[in-house]
Amino acid sequence: MLTRDFYQTDATQVAPQLLGKRLVHQSPEGLTAGIIVEVEAYIGSRDKGAHSYPYKRTDRTQIQFGPGGYAYVYGIYGMHYCFNVVVNVAQEPEVVLIRALEPLEGIPLMEQRRHTVNRVALCNGPGKLCAAMGITKAQYGLDLCGSSLYIEPCRQIESDQILVSPRINIDYAQECRDYLWRYFIGNNPFVSPTPKRYRSQIAPYAWDRLL
Repeated sequence: MLTRDFYQTDATQVAPQLLGKRLVHQSPEGLTAGIIVEVEAYIGSRDKGAHSYPYKRTDRTQIQFGPGGYAYVYGIYGMHYCFNVVVNVAQEPEVVLIRALEPLEGIPLMEQRRHTVNRVALCNGPGKLCAAMGITKAQYGLDLCGSSLYIEPCRQIESDQILVSPRINIDYAQECRDYLWRYFIGNNPFVSPTPKRYRSQIAPYAWDRLL
């Protein structure tokens, strides 16, 4: 699995490096795993899209103020969950939202949990992947460097395979909604659908891109 050092830097640097990595959950029902194909970065110090902006510490965001390498899980719409990786050093609240996976292992269990046999649609959204992987608030705060939920190296993704766009459904973030902090593998069928209004803003990723 990835070591703590991997997570100890800025979310916009960790996020693209997570593409191609393998997310694994060893649950009581069985092991499921998938390749990370789409992510979004959130930086609490300067990002109005972040739950922890501006350095907002609550019971929900508390885990973000510790060192990177822990799970931040929250509920949406009263029925779904989103899984995030805490990154950077302690007191710098930053996360990477895992938006989509390419199913790899435990696919029958994923299909059972999601009530579908459409493999492309199993994990092509943050709520879908949590349901398929059995990730709930019970996994909040788990150590990704030593628990049943972890990330490990798998595929090498070259920079010319990575595309960027604004993050999805964060209109409340004002000017921050336009940051190109969504990273995904180009031409990968398991990436979540890109809303039409963002398609014209998709661009190749540059490893030295910083805001």
